Amino acid sequence: MSNLIRVFLVDDEVLFVESLTKVLRKREMLIKSCNSGAEAIEILRTETFDVIVLDIKMPGMDGVATLKEIRKKGITTPVIILSGHMDIERVNDVLKIGATELLLKPCDTETLVNTIEDAHNRCWISDNLF
Repeated sequence: MSNLIRVFLVDDEVLFVESLTKVLRKREMLIKSCNSGAEAIEILRTETFDVIVLDIKMPGMDGVATLKEIRKKGITTPVIILSGHMDIERVNDVLKIGATELLLKPCDTETLVNTIEDAHNRCWISDNLF
């Protein structure tokens, strides 16, 4: 069994996903990615991850709708929301739905890596308390 953090990146910006994938793999994380909310929901039917990194603004099913569907399906995986445009109403929406963290784009790579590791560690600790 691997100790590597399994991260699922969901973002419609292909170049962003490609560059972030390279960075996270260098940090010895296992990465799966897709470019739409609908595709993410399909993947989550059969695969599990330790942390999901989800862009808020995507064509079709946006990040809010995707997060709602993830939680509706009973998936409790920590979800880190990334957004270049965040207003207070959207912040409240994603927090109510169950986002773990919110980060603004462009996000410093170290901040994102630390946030992923923290979300994973908090989840691991709470799963192993009893």
